[in-house]
Formats: sequence, structure tokens, C-alpha cells
Amino acid sequence: MKPQLAVIVSGFPRRSETFMLGELLALEACGVLAAVFATKLGEIGPAQPGTERLTKYVEFLPDAPVEEQARAVRAMLSRKRINGIHAYFAHRPAEVAQHAARISGVPFGFSVHARDFRKVVPEVLAARASNAACVVACNTDVARDIRKLGASVELLPHGVDLQRFTSTAPLANGVLRLLAVGRLVEKKGFDFLIAALVGVKIPFTLTIVGDGPERERLRQLIILNNLENRVVFFGSATHAELPRMYGEADVVVVPSVQDRSGDRDGLPNVVLEAMASGRAVVASDVGGIASAITDGETGLLVPPGDPVALKAAIQRLSQSTALREQLGRNGRRRVERDYEVGRCSERFHRLLMSVYG
Repeated sequence: MKPQLAVIVSGFPRRSETFMLGELLALEACGVLAAVFATKLGEIGPAQPGTERLTKYVEFLPDAPVEEQARAVRAMLSRKRINGIHAYFAHRPAEVAQHAARISGVPFGFSVHARDFRKVVPEVLAARASNAACVVACNTDVARDIRKLGASVELLPHGVDLQRFTSTAPLANGVLRLLAVGRLVEKKGFDFLIAALVGVKIPFTLTIVGDGPERERLRQLIILNNLENRVVFFGSATHAELPRMYGEADVVVVPSVQDRSGDRDGLPNVVLEAMASGRAVVASDVGGIASAITDGETGLLVPPGDPVALKAAIQRLSQSTALREQLGRNGRRRVERDYEVGRCSERFHRLLMSVYG
């Protein structure tokens, strides 16, 4: 009989957490997913494709202290055979998983992504990691941070669906079509992208896909710099819409920065999705982005928070269709080699089975 796992997540569903969705779907397909517990409600609105396959597994925990949520997990698992409890992410979900596993007599582990690492006091996180059966990091940046705490960590990158995100030739129309995708929050650096576009002489458009608390501030920056006719907010999009949007772009820009709280991206979904789509990527050299983008080979890297360097990179790409196509081809080959979702998910599944099985 296959080992059975319970998984604890934060809000469910969330459109930005496609990496977690893919891994949960892989566990479900392998017949080892017994239950998913959400510590709070997720987002309203359209969900990512595949979410519907998981809804029958999802239970929402009471809005209560960690210990009470852990007892609720134990009660709901009382009639199930469980071999382990795994959590996304390092903060509240991992804390609930640790308590629930202790009272259930099974091991626990957790996956750490980026911001969740910085939500936990280092000493607490070090102790949590030392008690875990496994700690999984999805990018080199957070893996390095975990190791600095003296904890062991498995580096297993998330994958991208190469059947959904395919490489197609862009249709040239004399206008450089820029695309930026991400939540409208400070660490995404969209204000630096807007600053970089001020004074650009070439014909261009920028579509920003995403929503969040920075939207109004970004809108005011666009108006202040007379870019209203060139920059469009699309709002949130799912994987049902994003492949078409990548296909219509010439260049994908990922201007991530470290925000004032110290938060930064690991390896954002948009990087791998754009590379899989055969698009030239200009990205900040921050977090774990350089683990996928080799400057001048699979994309262009610029210093974070530097609109002058970002502008220069965009202008360089605008002047060379051949360079855009070369970076796009190389990027696609890179994700085919290292980030194909099936192989990444299989590695994740094998690790969890070796730990909890």
C-alpha cells in the first residue's frame, strides 16, 4: 500500500502559487495525497487550471491558535492512515504541521520558498528545521539561507509545464511589446521598470499582468511620466490566459528587487514560464534568478533597482531580433533540460516517499 501524506498550506487557492499546485497535483496523480489543510481562506476569483482536482481533498482549519489548528488536523485525520505531514511554507503551515505531527505520532517536513523564510525568527526556524524529517528549498537563494542556520536542506526546483508554455515565433509589427507578470508589490520592482521606460524613443508597449496593493502608486507613476498610452494594466491572469500573453510579447521583463522589509523573490514563476515560451528575458540579478538565467546566454541580467541598466538592456534587445531569438531558444533549451515539470515533480515525489514512506 502506498504511503499517504497530509499537506498543510496557507491560503487555498492562490493564483500565484502555481509551483505548489503542480506538486500537489503530482502527489494526487501518484495516489499518495490523503488530505490538504488550509490555515486560512484563499483568493476569490478565477483559480488556476487543475485546482478543481484538489478541492475534494481540502479542509479549512478554524481561525484559531496553532495548537487548536493542529488538534483539528489530528481530529480530521483520525480515520485516515497517514505516514507523514508536509507543509508549504516555513511559517504558520510548518508550525501547524510540527504540532499536528507530534500529537499524531508521524514525521513532518516543509517546503520553503522565499518570503516565508523571513517570517520566522531564525532561532525558531533553525529548531523547526532540525526537528523536520526533510526541508525542501525550491531555489538556490533560500537554500543558502537555510544552510546558514545550520540545517540540512534538499534543493528541488519547481518545474514548468512545457506542454502549456510552448515556444512560438513572435509576430513582428514594428513595436517592441514588453510584458511584466507578478503581484503588484514592492519586491517586484515595477516602479523601476516604469522609470526605465521614461525617455525611451523606440515604439513600445508594456503590459503588466497582476494585481496588488501597489497598483494605484504605479498608476500615478505612469501618469506622471506620460506613459498612459504605452502601459496597460491587465489585472490577474491564470495559466489559461498566460501562454497567449507570453506568445504575444517580444521581451519579458522581471525587475525584482529586495524590498524595505528584506523580502525578495527566489526564482519567480514568470522567469521559467517566459523561458519556456521562447521569449527573451531581462531580469534583475537578485535572489535565485541567476540560477536559471545566465547573462548573455539564456537572458540578460541587470543590477536590481537600476533603471538606467534596465533601460540599456531593453534598448539592446529592441535593436536585435537575432539576439532576442537566440536568448529565447537558449532559454527554452535550459528549461527543457533542468525545469520540465514532470521530472521536477517526480524528484519531489521520490524525496517525500524516501522520507515518509
